[in-house]
Amino acid sequence: MKTKINLEILDWAYIFDAKEIEDLKTKELVPKMLTRRRLTRAAKMAIYLADSVSFSSGRIIYGSSFGELNATANILDSISDQESISPTHFQNSVYNTAVSYLSMLHGNQNEIMTISSGDNTSQKVLKSAAVKALDGDELLLLVTETLNIEKIEEVNHCIDYLECGVALKVRSTEEKATMNYSDISEEIKIPRSLSCMFNIANKAKKNSINVVEVLL
Repeated sequence: MKTKINLEILDWAYIFDAKEIEDLKTKELVPKMLTRRRLTRAAKMAIYLADSVSFSSGRIIYGSSFGELNATANILDSISDQESISPTHFQNSVYNTAVSYLSMLHGNQNEIMTISSGDNTSQKVLKSAAVKALDGDELLLLVTETLNIEKIEEVNHCIDYLECGVALKVRSTEEKATMNYSDISEEIKIPRSLSCMFNIANKAKKNSINVVEVLL
C-alpha cells in the first residue's frame, strides 16, 4: 500500500515561451553587473520564479531533466572545433548551477537538493518534498528547462515551448487534498519533465486552500 502525504501549495508561479522568455526582471533582481553576466538562462528563471513566490531563504528542491543544455552544447562545440573550453561554460554546465546562483544571491545557506529523472523529474521533486516537509519546514520547489539551443528544431518534434519554469512553495498539511497530481491532464505542450508541477500550478486557485496528495 502506498503512503500518502499531503502538501499545501502556499504560492506558485510558472513561465513559458516558445523560444525565450523576455522579461525576467534580471537587472532589478540582480543589481551587480558582474553577477548578471555569469547567469545562465535557467539561473535567471530560477531567480525570477523565487521572487514571484516571495522566497529568499529556506530549503530548496530543484529539478531539471536536461540541465544546463546551452553551456553543455557550447563545451561540445569547443571540443568539436578543437578550441579551448570557456571556464564560464565549464562552471555553468552542472545541474545545480541555477539554484546555486539563486542561493548565493540571497546568502541562503539552507539545504539544496537537485533531481534529474527524465520525464518524471517534477514528480520526483514533489515526492522528495513530501518527505522532507514532514518536519514542518516550508520548501521551495523549482523545475526549469532551457532547450532553445542552436539547431534544436532538427530534433524537436513534440514540444511547443522550449523555455519553461515552475515554482511551488509548499508545506506538509493534514488538510484534505483538493487535487491529485496523478490525474491532472496535460493541456500545454511543455517538456514532460515539468508537466506534473506545471499543471498543479496552472490549476491552483487564488484565495483557496490548494492541497495536493502525493503518493510515495
